[in-house]
Amino acid sequence: MVSEHASPLAALGGVDAGGQNVHVAHLAAALAARGHAVDVYTRRDAVDLPPQVELVDGVTVVHVDAGPPAEVPKDALLPHMEAFGRRLAEHLLERPADLLHAHFWMSGVATREAARSVGLPWVQTFHALGSVKRRHQGAEDTSPPSRVAVETELAAEADAVLATCRDEVSELADLGAPHDRVRVVPCGVDVDLFTPDGPVGGPERREQHRVVVVGRLVERKGVEEVVRALALGPTSALARTELLVLGGPPADHLAIDAEAQRLRGLAEELGVADRTHLLGRVDHSDLPALLRGADVVVATPWYEPFGIVPLEAMACGRPVVGSAVGGLLDTVEDGVTGALVPPRDAVALAAALGPLLEDAPRREAWGRAARERAVAGFSWREVAARTEDAYEGVLARTRLEAL
Repeated sequence: MVSEHASPLAALGGVDAGGQNVHVAHLAAALAARGHAVDVYTRRDAVDLPPQVELVDGVTVVHVDAGPPAEVPKDALLPHMEAFGRRLAEHLLERPADLLHAHFWMSGVATREAARSVGLPWVQTFHALGSVKRRHQGAEDTSPPSRVAVETELAAEADAVLATCRDEVSELADLGAPHDRVRVVPCGVDVDLFTPDGPVGGPERREQHRVVVVGRLVERKGVEEVVRALALGPTSALARTELLVLGGPPADHLAIDAEAQRLRGLAEELGVADRTHLLGRVDHSDLPALLRGADVVVATPWYEPFGIVPLEAMACGRPVVGSAVGGLLDTVEDGVTGALVPPRDAVALAAALGPLLEDAPRREAWGRAARERAVAGFSWREVAARTEDAYEGVLARTRLEAL
C-alpha cells in the first residue's frame, strides 16, 4: 500500500490526519489477519523516524525519503511524488510485491511510476476526488491546479479503482474511468472497539439531551449548521440539548484556532454558547466512550467522500442524523438507522433532530439497527474480504494478459 501523507502511525486530529490514516491502518491489519504480508509506504516527515516500523504482525510501515524530512502540507506534496515513485521502485526491488494499492491521488502519481518501473499491477482508491472538492469549495480549494486532470489519468490507467461509495462511482464515470474496472469497496469500522457496551465518557451532562459531532474544525464539515439548529427549537427538545464538538487542535490551542473562534462567536450570537462545548482533539481510543454518551450523533458535512464517524457511531449503537451526501447515502439508512437531511440546511436538521430527541424508543430502535448494519456490512473483516476479492480479480486478469 502507498499512503503518501497519511501514515497509519499518525495520530488522528491533525490538519492532514483523519479517516485515511484509520482506513489504511485497519485495512492493512485486516488483510494481514487473512494471511497476507502488507507493506505500507508513507513519506518520511521527521528526521528521527526509523526506516521501517512493524505496525502489527504482518504489517510493516516503510518510510520513504521524498522531499524534506519534515511536515509538509498535504497540498504541497505533489512536487515530491516523482521522487517518491523512484524510491518506491527501489524499495520494491528489495521487498518484492504482487500488487500495489495507492491511497489518495498523489499516492497514485508515485504508485503509477513505480508500477511502470517494476512491472506490477496497481489499484487506486482516491478517498476524495478533486472534481467534487472543487465543486463545493470553489476558490477556497487549495489543491494543486492539475489535480483533476491527474485524477482523470489515474482513473483511466489503474488496473482497478476501488470507490468507497456508490456516489463516487458516478463521479468516476464522469472522469472516464472504465466501468468494468470500478468496484465499490467501502471504508470500515472496528466493531470490536466501537460497541454499545462499555464506559460512557465526556463531561458531566448539564442538559436533558446530548448531541455529539466529531471531525476536523473546517467549515465544510458543517458544524455551523448544528450550532444553528440548536437555536431553532426554543420550545422543543433542542432547547434542552447540549452539543459536544470533538476534533480540531488540542483543547489548549482552541483559543487561537480561527474556526473554533468563529463557531464560538456564532454560538454567542445565537444564545447557545452555554450549551455548545468544543473539546478539541481526542484520542481515537477515547472516542467510543464519548460516542456512547450521545443521544444522537450528527454528521452534516457539505460533502463527504465516505465518512467514518457515522459508522463508528452506528457501531456504538447510536442513531445518526447526517447529510444526504457521498458515503452517508450508503451507511445511514434513512428512517431505519438514522435520518438524512440536505447539506447546509439548519432548518431541515432541526426538523429531523428535535423530534428524534423527544422520542427515546425510536432512538433505541434506530441505534440497535445501526449496530446490526455496521457489523453486517462494514466490519474491517468484511471490507478486507472485499478488497482481497478485488485484488484477486486484478491478478487473474494480469495473468491472462501475460499468456
